[in-house]
Amino acid sequence: MAGALHPDASVPAAAARLARLLTAGGEGLREPGGGDLAFEHALQLRPLGRSPEQPADVWAVDGGQALVADARCLQVYVTRAATARWREGRIVVEDEGDVRAHLLGLGEERRSLAASGAPVPAGSPVDINLLRDWGEWSAVRASVEAADRGAVVLVDGDLQPDWRIPAAWLSDLLGTAAGRGVLVAAVTKHTSLSWGGAPLLGHLERLADAQLGPRSCWWVPVAHTRPDVAPGIQVVVARLDPDARFSFRVDLPSGADAEAALGLLSALSDDAAFPGYPYPLSVADRLAACPGWVRDEVWSEMQAVLDRAGVPPDVQERAFTDRHRLMERS
Repeated sequence: MAGALHPDASVPAAAARLARLLTAGGEGLREPGGGDLAFEHALQLRPLGRSPEQPADVWAVDGGQALVADARCLQVYVTRAATARWREGRIVVEDEGDVRAHLLGLGEERRSLAASGAPVPAGSPVDINLLRDWGEWSAVRASVEAADRGAVVLVDGDLQPDWRIPAAWLSDLLGTAAGRGVLVAAVTKHTSLSWGGAPLLGHLERLADAQLGPRSCWWVPVAHTRPDVAPGIQVVVARLDPDARFSFRVDLPSGADAEAALGLLSALSDDAAFPGYPYPLSVADRLAACPGWVRDEVWSEMQAVLDRAGVPPDVQERAFTDRHRLMERS
């Protein structure tokens, strides 16, 4: 017999609490998990002037992953890092990136880590997030090194790699970019930043509509890394197109002119399909996806190897059949 339900655990109680957070919220910026960010004491909306011209050379990088097969004690994952290059108003490079297979579980993931060459301290835990993230940041470095002087390199997500990748590695990358006159900017599709418990971006969007008008382009400084943390990063929120439904979190190096950088990004963010988000990044996002047919092709290739190695079909089936799903269908 089930125990009595606590009043605060009921569906209506949870919904009522959610309603209060979304509408009343509270004061103060927060990010789950804390981190190295020092938040601004006050949020000041600033009109954003859009650049009349797009950057001459733009690179965009995004990563993808997918679970191919799951034996619980062992899993097969694939990752890839895609790169798109935009020059003179059109995409000139669409590189899906190599599909990399990883066997995780029972210590096997360390083979993938060793093969990746990631500069991770010995003894660090290894998971698919680290392996995918390192592939993505390796592609970012390659883009910085191949970009023309004055180029922009766009990264999906924030400007902080997986916590297991040393900060010195990112400092070196941003230093290389600055020395070549390359701006590295990271755009987050869905941030966890909050204002008084409610999503920050929604709060700022409503505030901007009221203060600046519904078709305004704007930006807000939100946070920066603490002085004792390297490399220096500044975090802003910006609406980059007057037709955009959403704003986005944008991370920039601390030495970058945020308003000028956002003006350049806005010139890349007027795509009719998804206004307000840099078009080269949307291309990289599409390329990096690992849809069902990719997983099926990888598993078919792996099964062929298992067959040649003499692994009986029933052994393969017993290892990877999802018994829970079979029970749900019955």
